[in-house]
Amino acid sequence: MDEARILAAENLSLRFGGVRALSDVSFSVRPGEIFSIIGPNGAGKTSMVNCISGRYRPSEGRVIFQGQDITRMGANRRAALGLGRTFQNLALFGHMSVLDNIMVGRHHLMKSGFARGMLYWLGGAEREEVLHRRAVEEIIDFLEIAHVRKAPAGTLSYGLRKRVELARAVAVNPKLILLDEPMAGMNLEEKEDMARFIIDLNQEWGMTVLMIEHDMGVVMDISHRVMVLDFGRKLAEGAPAAVLADPQVRRAYLGEADDVTAEG
Repeated sequence: MDEARILAAENLSLRFGGVRALSDVSFSVRPGEIFSIIGPNGAGKTSMVNCISGRYRPSEGRVIFQGQDITRMGANRRAALGLGRTFQNLALFGHMSVLDNIMVGRHHLMKSGFARGMLYWLGGAEREEVLHRRAVEEIIDFLEIAHVRKAPAGTLSYGLRKRVELARAVAVNPKLILLDEPMAGMNLEEKEDMARFIIDLNQEWGMTVLMIEHDMGVVMDISHRVMVLDFGRKLAEGAPAAVLADPQVRRAYLGEADDVTAEG
């Protein structure tokens, strides 16, 4: 594995018929950092995350994770390697409890097969389930959702459902977690809580984070590096302050004319 990067996109392009969602985009994410992808609506941000997670297969280019080419791997195999993700639109099972939704994230880690499951009390399946439930309870405590652990996910407020989806992604036990607009639709207090959780996952749990986010205050506050996409092309990559000071970025992302200076 290249110690300088945990993830690399190499010359990625993605086409849907005649539409180019991504055009020759390359970037890398370093172990232990929070890396944010920003850009206007339709810039290709979610398309990029979908290529990394295995939801889409790029038309050209490669995705390298921990030194391994995963471009042609399915999403489940990528999860087993240590890739977790959340979605822009919530993808929870509304009729299932919070606990059971999060347990879904542990599925690929469970070793007991069908035969051993038939001999649940005699085999190792019971012990294994206890261990996984213990891990899930730790995640529930960390994200401060113990009070709703038995509630159906569909009955929760939007902010709590976003936490449950984050919990399920954390349950994958990822080395790299992909967050698609984790603050979308939240009020200020909920955003502050989510930002705190992301920082703690990065610093205390040792997870590398790749995040799509529109809230520039959050991006500036918690990101180590930022990449800007516009119409599927990479405009800039680097430290947040330097990237947002780039005139080309300000024109594309903030809609500023050449002769307009940034307001303090």
